Amino acid sequence: KRDVGKMAFVGSCAWAASGAGGETALSRRHGRCVVRGGRGVRGGRSAVAMAAAQPETTVTDLYSPFWSYAQEVLRARLPDLDDYPIPDGYVHKEAMTGKGARQSLVTTDSYGYCTGKLRQIRTAHVQGGKALQVLNFVMFPDMKYDLPFFGADLVTLPGGHLIALDMQPLFHTDDYKKQFSEPLMPAFEKHKVNLPWGGDFPEEAKPFFSPCFLWTRPSEDETVQTHVFEAFKDYLNKYLDYVEAAEEVTDPAELDKIKERQLAYLSYRAEKDPARGMFKRFYGDEWTEEYIHGFLFDLERKIEDGSYKVPTGSAA
Repeated sequence: KRDVGKMAFVGSCAWAASGAGGETALSRRHGRCVVRGGRGVRGGRSAVAMAAAQPETTVTDLYSPFWSYAQEVLRARLPDLDDYPIPDGYVHKEAMTGKGARQSLVTTDSYGYCTGKLRQIRTAHVQGGKALQVLNFVMFPDMKYDLPFFGADLVTLPGGHLIALDMQPLFHTDDYKKQFSEPLMPAFEKHKVNLPWGGDFPEEAKPFFSPCFLWTRPSEDETVQTHVFEAFKDYLNKYLDYVEAAEEVTDPAELDKIKERQLAYLSYRAEKDPARGMFKRFYGDEWTEEYIHGFLFDLERKIEDGSYKVPTGSAA
């Protein structure tokens, strides 16, 4: 029996279900994935060259339109949008996985931005043809603001799709819910009609979800391209509404609470990240751990090396 709960953690919720090695090799062409059946190395030819020599079939590139839309909206609505540094060796990564006819090319592309109110806006886009497509898009607010985290985890596997959208709350007080969950509730109610609940998730993860957590497992590509895409747009734009309206917190006690909750969230996510096993299979232990701690969930590292100064509201 599958552990559905472990696949449901938004941000990288379903990556653990990706399994090892896919069945196809992937390259991108005009919003479509061009897939070639892979074979082993023969006569000194590389695996990539052998894969490239195979007949092509097409696989719909589901999540590039999501990220293209997000980038357009971010540029339009965040006037101070700037690049966020990505460590060397992590902007693009690829590997051949599997053996024989099951050999496939998996690529991971990383993107990073930031603003005065958003410490890190980052995306990991994993493509592996029919075997795997993932878009993991998260926004981490600066610690001077009590904003929730934005998380979109869009995963496609051979057996279907695993979709999670949410604004993970810092706090669960009535005032916080009124400020951030209640305005989002109409969108949640609208979209859950076409995107029904996908199943239970771990008890330990529940403090990191809002009442508007949209978690669903559609079976058809068309549902992802229509209903999921519309929900993604609504959640993203509502979050940016919150960002635009956010006011800086200056009270030292409140800033301490924000720091505590952000670090708890990041520590949990880095420790429990279900993508770890998948990335280790594809790219090895060293690359994976550095990617998780040096980019995906890098706040502790940034604080330790002094590149991010924790706001205190008064002298430290």
